[in-house]
Order: sequence, then C-alpha cells, then structure tokens
Amino acid sequence: MSKEMTYDQTTEWMFQQLPMYQNIGKSAYKKDLSNSLSLDRHLNRPHQYFKSIHVAGTNGKGTTCHMLSSVLQTAGYKVGLYTSPHLKDFRERIKINGEMISRDEVVDFIDGHKSFLASHKLSFFEMTVGMAFEVFKKHQVDFAIIETGLGGRLDSTNIITPILSIITSIDLDHMDLLGNTLEKIALEKAGIIKPNIPIVINERRNKLRRVFEQKAENLNSPIYFAYSESEYQDKLFNKKSTEDQNQKLVRHALTVLEEKQIISITKIEIEKGLKDYKSIARFLGRYQIISTKPKIILDIAHNKAGLRKLIQKISYENYKQLHIVFGSVKDKDVNKSIELMPRKSSYYLCAANSPRSMDVQELAKRFGKHNLNTSIYKSSTEAFNAAIRNATENDLILVTGSNFIVSEII
Repeated sequence: MSKEMTYDQTTEWMFQQLPMYQNIGKSAYKKDLSNSLSLDRHLNRPHQYFKSIHVAGTNGKGTTCHMLSSVLQTAGYKVGLYTSPHLKDFRERIKINGEMISRDEVVDFIDGHKSFLASHKLSFFEMTVGMAFEVFKKHQVDFAIIETGLGGRLDSTNIITPILSIITSIDLDHMDLLGNTLEKIALEKAGIIKPNIPIVINERRNKLRRVFEQKAENLNSPIYFAYSESEYQDKLFNKKSTEDQNQKLVRHALTVLEEKQIISITKIEIEKGLKDYKSIARFLGRYQIISTKPKIILDIAHNKAGLRKLIQKISYENYKQLHIVFGSVKDKDVNKSIELMPRKSSYYLCAANSPRSMDVQELAKRFGKHNLNTSIYKSSTEAFNAAIRNATENDLILVTGSNFIVSEII
C-alpha cells in the first residue's frame, strides 16, 4: 500500500494541524491525561513492553537523559531515548542507540493511526509520545529513557510505570502552567513519583526536598538525593558546573539500578559513557562547539537558571571579545535573564521564524534598559553572519536564548 504522505508532509501535518506548545504556547497545554490514555489503549499499551526511566525537572533533563542513554549503550544495552524539543529534524525526539528513527517509521505511524489522531484531537505532544512508545516496542529496546515535556503530573508521558524516576533541578519556568512558586512547580514535577518506584532527586533546597520526601513517603517510594544536605551547603557546590551536577545525578541513578540488579555495568563503561555522551547519544545544542577560530558555541539555555550556569561556564573560556547572538520567546521573563548577561559583550539581537518568538524591537527595548552594546537584525542568520564578520579568530561567539534561534543556526 502506497503512503498517503511524504515525510515532510507528515511532519507538517503534525506541526500545523494540531496544537503544539512549541509553536503556540499555553493553549496547547492540556489539563488531564485522558487523550494519552486513550491513545495508549488504541495502541495496545506499548510502554508495557520495555523498562522505562522517567526524567522530569526544569533544567538538566536533556543532559541527564543523554548521559544515561550513553552509559547504558556503552554497557551493551539497546536504549530508546525520547526527548524534546528537536532542533533540526523531528526525529531527534525519538532515537534508538543514538540514531534517529527512520522517516518511514514516522510516516507509517501517522498513516496507520491518522483517523484516530484526528478524531480524538490529539496534540502534537500526545501523538509523538504514542509514536515513541510504539517504535520502542517494535525495536524491542531494553530500556527507554523518557523525558517529560512540561511539568510531570499531567505530562503526556506520565502514563508509564517506570523502573526508576529522576527529578533534576527545579526553577521558575512555565509559571503560567505549573504554578508561581518553586514549591508548586516542585509538586507538579513530583507527579512522576509512582508507588513503590525509587526516585532520585537533584535538589539542594530543604523546602523543595521536603516536597519530594512527603510525596515519596505517601507513595512508599524509596527516595535518594544525589547530594547530601552537607554537600549542598558546601560553598564549593555552587561552583560545580551543571555538567558535574548532572553527572553525579546519573551516577547515583546507575547505582540504584545496580543495587536492584536491574543492570550490570562496569566502572570503565560508566566513565566512557559519561565522557563521550554527546557523541554516543547524539546530543545537540547544549554547549555545542561548531568552530574553533573563532570559537562558536551553541546552547539552548532559555531561562534565568540555565543562562546563569551558561554564563558561568563561558567565563572559563579564553577569548579576546565575546559576541552573543540572542533571541527569546514571548512568554519568558527575559528581563531577569538580561541582568545576568556580561556587560562588555557585543549583542546581536534577533527573532526566530516562529510565532512564539519575541519581536526583536521589543527585545531591544528590554536590552536598552541595561545599556548593553546591541545591534538589531531581521533574522537569526543575519545576526549570526554579522557576529562572524565582526569576530577575530581569538574571539568567542555564543548563540543562545532560545532553542528556536539555535535550531536556525545549527
């Protein structure tokens, strides 16, 4: 039987016909799991055919997922990886042992279930989760590492019963959907904690640790913290890079899996998997170096916490002048992010080709309040090319602020 649509037509149908948070924001967010459960029944519950690890949090989810996948791949396991968003190709969201699934698999899934997807008005995210689970079942993966999109409690992925849950750092993001305090956001993330299933947490603040401890206690779920309270209180902790913090979280998760005899893994495999995770698991857009003269770094940091860590990491680089290509989306508190930005840098402001992008004139107005050296460009490509023209081989160019901006440069 011939396919009704090409791959490009299929992904275009997914992007445009159905709501997707990445494009339209808050109106795409649904307040229950009924659609996800309905699709799961329609597909005969594919997630029950493999072991899954569920990862939620504000920052560090993608890195944690790719580190875990890399280590398990290095140990010889077949690993499915579901993450979001993608930067260039939709298939970046669904990988097996670091390789994107085939275009045919995307087309076949939509072709085979299009009438159900359309009649039940499934969102882009809901159908993508169903596709991932179906493909992981077909390929008989040993483990599937599943990253939540927004929140946790009402996230489309939260229909699974994992062997392990992980929560990374918590910060103020998507407050219009998840709550306007850290405690409320933590409680939403805690929604992935399942009865009797171990949970590993990367959180230093006592008030948030108590949120997770209470939820775990109510569900009789063994809880582990990647860092002890004394380690968090150590002044050196805040100087640790996010890479170091995520590595320790992953090591702790692997220890729990080993102790429960779910995996068998050597120290050499762990070290290699962590060292080479970006290449083994094909991790894009996170401190990704695409040139050395001048050095060009792409990073999708997009909120205050993420940008603070990024700027801290950049401060250790050796360069003569810093050029920052920057764009944002409308629903971010960009003012708080701008406060963190280096004063002596040259800024190339732009808007991505997305309805969610903040207008560049508005962005320039926000930057103008901080007396930074800015110039305005019609597109991310123009801004990037201007930065390259102005930079010497000893300079550093950083592209950041939004995954939309990075996706157009990568």
